Amino acid sequence: MTGTMAQDTTVLVAGGTGLAGSAVVRQLLANQNCRIRVPYRGSGGLHYDDPHIEYVKADLTNAEDCRRVAQDCDMAVMAAAFTAGARSALTEPWLQVTDNVIMDMRMLEAFHVCGVRRVVYVSTATVYQESSDLIREEDLRWDLDPSPAYFGVAWAKRYLEKACRFWHDKSGMEILIARLANVFGPGARFDPQTSHFVAALVRKAQDRMDPFEVWGSPDVVRDVIYADDFGRAVVAMLTATGMPFDIFNIGSGRTITVGQVVDEILRHSGHRPKAVQFQSNAPSTSRFRALDCSKARDQLGWQPEIGVEDGLRRTVDWWRANALTWQR
Repeated sequence: MTGTMAQDTTVLVAGGTGLAGSAVVRQLLANQNCRIRVPYRGSGGLHYDDPHIEYVKADLTNAEDCRRVAQDCDMAVMAAAFTAGARSALTEPWLQVTDNVIMDMRMLEAFHVCGVRRVVYVSTATVYQESSDLIREEDLRWDLDPSPAYFGVAWAKRYLEKACRFWHDKSGMEILIARLANVFGPGARFDPQTSHFVAALVRKAQDRMDPFEVWGSPDVVRDVIYADDFGRAVVAMLTATGMPFDIFNIGSGRTITVGQVVDEILRHSGHRPKAVQFQSNAPSTSRFRALDCSKARDQLGWQPEIGVEDGLRRTVDWWRANALTWQR
């Protein structure tokens, strides 16, 4: 069950200027009467001019900075992450490992030291082993490796999920873990060299690439979720009652192929290339990943409200309006 926050609650949203974290900020502003603190490292990302938000410059790999931003916070969302697209995940996989482990461990310790009551930790669906069906939270096989494409980042996240359990058991801090599917929407990185596949395709479509190049195969299956639906899921986790520790899949709960995503983006962009070229030898990852999100529906009362097709249209529209000024 979920409730509401007390009026004097302060929520730290680490990663609050990025794709996932900014969606949490938007949902907190829309649905909760609370104070929001957002640490940031550089000038990029989404910043909102609102009296409820305090932006604090900080390096979250630094222990002193972590404690400074967590001080006096009642709740926290750990959505900050060093991320990369399929190409970087294969050519430089270490970029998503070392700094993420350091940052998350520093922040978990800071949450404890500063007396944060509840934490929502954003993990990833890449922690799961290969599967050909919708996968549930309890289906994670710790004795099996994740997909080879995600070996480093997935084992790092597996370790950090165990670290969350450690801090809950030893300190009593409430921690809910979100195993997140592919999130897309406003605030993403749209550089095809570093972005996830939805944003990369939107950028290529708006740039009128022809022939239209797609990394990987059209029959690769993914679970993708619009950012604002993820933001609502996090708010539901922050306000859930009677849940000192738990894990939830957060995704659309449905499957869609890369080929279908390409068709929708091209349609909404009004781009009709002479040819669409799927590059099977280009960087790619696992061929099937989709989440069973019934636990979040049943226990949090949450389910996605924005269909994938509608979310893709909104993302195309956002990029069209912001392409000349967006710096990521």
